[in-house]
Amino acid sequence: MAAVEFVDAVQTEDEWMHDAACKGLTHLFFPAAAERPQARERREETARQVCATCVVRHDCQVYARRHHEYGFWGGESEDERHAAGYRLIAPIGVRATAG
Repeated sequence: MAAVEFVDAVQTEDEWMHDAACKGLTHLFFPAAAERPQARERREETARQVCATCVVRHDCQVYARRHHEYGFWGGESEDERHAAGYRLIAPIGVRATAG
């Protein structure tokens, strides 16, 4: 009788990340502390150019929207996801007030 091997073919939700064009470019997709608005615009435009060439852009965008991610994902900034109805759990720069 021949032995049969079963290969676990279950794909994790973030498996697509292995094919992302942004690997190693974290500095383009997440802001530095106290980033100025002009610097953010330049950084996000460069990130947008990387995303435009990415084969997993749609998966990335869906993931960021579903998980309320910070930073630039799938060709979208936090502000663009927010405008599309996908809210961050705790937006950067918003402080809780003592009640």
